[in-house]
Amino acid sequence: MIGDRQPSHFGVAPDGDAVHRVTLKNGGVTASFITWGASLQDLRMSGVAHSLVLGSPVFEAYLTVMKHFGAIAGRVANRIADGRAELDGRTLELDRNENGQTTLHGGMAGSSVSNWSLDGFDGSSCRMALRMHDDAGGFPGNLDLTVVYRLDGDGALVMEIEGVTDAPTFCNPAHHSYWNLSGGGDLSGHRLTVHAERYLDIDSRKIPTGAPCPVEGRRFDFRAPRPVTGEDQAPLDHNLCLRDAPGELREAAVLEAGELELRLFTTEPGLQVYDGKNIDTTPFKGHGGAPYGPFAGLALEPQRWPDAPNHPGYPSIVLRPGETYGQVSKFHITRRNANSGKDEK
Repeated sequence: MIGDRQPSHFGVAPDGDAVHRVTLKNGGVTASFITWGASLQDLRMSGVAHSLVLGSPVFEAYLTVMKHFGAIAGRVANRIADGRAELDGRTLELDRNENGQTTLHGGMAGSSVSNWSLDGFDGSSCRMALRMHDDAGGFPGNLDLTVVYRLDGDGALVMEIEGVTDAPTFCNPAHHSYWNLSGGGDLSGHRLTVHAERYLDIDSRKIPTGAPCPVEGRRFDFRAPRPVTGEDQAPLDHNLCLRDAPGELREAAVLEAGELELRLFTTEPGLQVYDGKNIDTTPFKGHGGAPYGPFAGLALEPQRWPDAPNHPGYPSIVLRPGETYGQVSKFHITRRNANSGKDEK
């Protein structure tokens, strides 16, 4: 147990279980989480009038138009082509929950649409856990996931995910918040930097077509700050390749708007960047009192590369008994004139 304070009631899951909400505070930042999907429901910074992530005060929104908002998507985030994957010579048939073609975010029983247990929390950290049962969504093995969220003294949100299994399986969870630093209706004025030399090209189903491609001269070249959206910009829902395998925690991306700057650090080798083109939360209102529309927020999802089981050259997402999956990601929002310009570890 991290703490023994009582959570607040947020809603009732479809199976009748209570959905709880906890609020953490530290370093001038307030973050609220719900057990549904282990989701970041709200994030506030002292002196800023709006939430910095998209979310709703109404639980029912998370069952429909805000599915995956702020959640831990898994057991395999992103997409698996044709709902098929080979593991140890066995072809798995998985939920095809996206247009009847692909497996998205672990299928219909994924971790982002499940109610996690709250192991405990205190003023600045919380821990949630979920058992994903053998054959849920077609995936083998009982997979036990835990996530610890904490706010550091400087207000940075640190997320630690671990997973263990009792049978060979796939494991590739990802945090799925939508960020909007300006509080505007879309991402106008947002500029993005991503420390990636390569990206994965995709087909019409958003499935990678093969080996990584250079970002140079392409829409996906964010090595220097550039606008996220614009009339001349093609849609963005791609994996940018940070490195070839998980490693040390290091800076992956910087998002800027107005006086605010988000620095994202991760141990993961990939960053899925989605511009929110298809967002429409009608009839549910967001934190600003109105439904969210297209390009209302930017998803920055640290993870291993999509459709990895069908691409032998990609970082492996296989998890075996006796092994522990681990990810650390850090989201640090500051006022730009307060930054020292030094790298963080």
